[in-house]
Amino acid sequence: MITDGPWFKDSAGRILLLRGVNFSGSAKVPINPDGATWKKDNFYSHREPSFTGRPCPLEETDEHFKRLSRWGLKFLRLIVTWEAIEHVGPGRYDTQYLDYLESLVEKAALYDLSLFIDPHQDVWSRFTGGDGAPGWTLEKVGLNLSALHATGAAFLHCENGDPLPKMIWPTNNFKYAAQTMFTLFFAGNVFAPETQIDGAPAQEYLQEHYFGSLKQVAKRLKKYKNVVGYDTMNEPAAGYVGLGNLNSLKHILPKNGPTPSPYQGMLCASGYPCSVSFYNPRYLGLVRTGNILVNPEGKSAWLPGHECPWKIHGVWNDLGSEPTLLEPDYFQKAGGMPARFTPLFLKPFWQRFAKEIRSVHKEALIFLSPLPEGGEVNLEPGEIERGVSAPHWYDNLTLVTKKYRPWAAINTEALSLVFGRKRVRETFRRELGRFQYEAQEFMGGIPTLLGEYGVPFDLKNKKSYRTGKFPGQEKALTTYHEVLDSLFYNCTLWNYTPDNTNERGDLWNDEDLSIFSRDQQKNSKDPDSGSRALKGFCRPYPQKTAGTPSEFFFIPGKREFYYRYLPDPALKEPTEIYIPPVWFPKGITYSLTSGKGEIRNSMLYIYNDESLEEREVIIKEKI
Repeated sequence: MITDGPWFKDSAGRILLLRGVNFSGSAKVPINPDGATWKKDNFYSHREPSFTGRPCPLEETDEHFKRLSRWGLKFLRLIVTWEAIEHVGPGRYDTQYLDYLESLVEKAALYDLSLFIDPHQDVWSRFTGGDGAPGWTLEKVGLNLSALHATGAAFLHCENGDPLPKMIWPTNNFKYAAQTMFTLFFAGNVFAPETQIDGAPAQEYLQEHYFGSLKQVAKRLKKYKNVVGYDTMNEPAAGYVGLGNLNSLKHILPKNGPTPSPYQGMLCASGYPCSVSFYNPRYLGLVRTGNILVNPEGKSAWLPGHECPWKIHGVWNDLGSEPTLLEPDYFQKAGGMPARFTPLFLKPFWQRFAKEIRSVHKEALIFLSPLPEGGEVNLEPGEIERGVSAPHWYDNLTLVTKKYRPWAAINTEALSLVFGRKRVRETFRRELGRFQYEAQEFMGGIPTLLGEYGVPFDLKNKKSYRTGKFPGQEKALTTYHEVLDSLFYNCTLWNYTPDNTNERGDLWNDEDLSIFSRDQQKNSKDPDSGSRALKGFCRPYPQKTAGTPSEFFFIPGKREFYYRYLPDPALKEPTEIYIPPVWFPKGITYSLTSGKGEIRNSMLYIYNDESLEEREVIIKEKI
């Protein structure tokens, strides 16, 4: 696979439309012992778990890959974690897991599934309320894993117990442990030069091991042609970088549950109880409902002999009768300049990532994952060769409230509510279109792939699991895909979890976005059994175009598909259009304004003739 301006192309020169899925949500947690986030047993024995068998046991791959291929989801974002590779300790790699990963990729090739590797993390680590980095990364800095929840440095499912407040895990990005680790990882050389790990600067030590673990993956997978590239890091966070006032809550989104300011977080982690703002969900958002005392017992988040690096660097001290914030704007400047995270810290990380990975896998595409909230990016053409912009997008109102309202949405640019179905779609189209525009104008004209989007399947307190029907989820996914189709968007849906259950979802922080669940699988002989809202995401689309696309759209009510493109007579391989069996169980009829068509295995193949005119394809259900 190659890139050409905004397009992905195959070796025959055809323009590809990459449609697929993240595989899988449960790959964030170990399989042995069971690392489902509500379980506390053996949770802190962080050097012992195994991820071999995530996303699924090898003996199950045929079933899942066959199903994904049938649904037209031919491009996978394969979830791995740094912890899965290097959990035992620095430089000690789990070769059994790497063997498994290699076998999984080899199996995917048998079903014509291409993929890229996503080194997944959320809010730094399982031990800070998410997934990703090994536990020893926190211990090397001096943090006591078992004290992070009690001190308010992180909010953990297994410590809080059930029920877990809806979508509270993202708040960990604004809590002490994750903010400190991200700051050290991306900007430790600037903001914490005195913080060393085993004699090396913290930033260099952490990044060196991150790259080292992923190079172990690249060494194993470089020989497989269906592995096209590597994501840089799932949803990176800026930590404290760029904050103007450490006493402010202004930058914290979402505010949910206990919400300390950055300075309050520092104090709590060092053993000082703090009364912090508390936010609760209401009908269309989260509102402040009072205060709560965090770390009432005055515990320390630090191991003996260690203390807060921000205290060491003079951000605050406790030499007087009370702790004092000395430099509230400490993280706002870097070398006398505004500390803009993306150009000063994330971009160099991308560049180094590309260099490190390509030292092993030379032809790999590099999927550049930005901050979830966006940020200023300026890449010159060719500055990161074969780069791909890989943002994420969610309908946040639906995601946070777990209720789908087709007439309401959050405008993420203005941070305001939008009402009316037409305005909602316009808002979605503008937000998604902006990513493509920025990739063309400010990132060197590279392609865009939407790395994540999706819908919770546990809407309305899991009503669908009681009725067996998913009307809201299907309508939501239909709306998202109509917008994506209109923009000719490459995308990987979040997610397909083989071991999803109605009771526990994707096994991680009560998320339940999997398009498949064993609990919906009533007929093992039906390849579509187990799907959720199948008609919402399984839609016809042009997988490969021997020419230049103009427009395509699908009308579900009429079961009609339209595609216009300018054929290139020099290309001998056919245009390939996926025809989903769920929409066309009796087959199709089709008409072409030029060229010759052929139907095989849920695909329409269109061969070019000498025509230079724009070609129109119309596909209808066979009566």
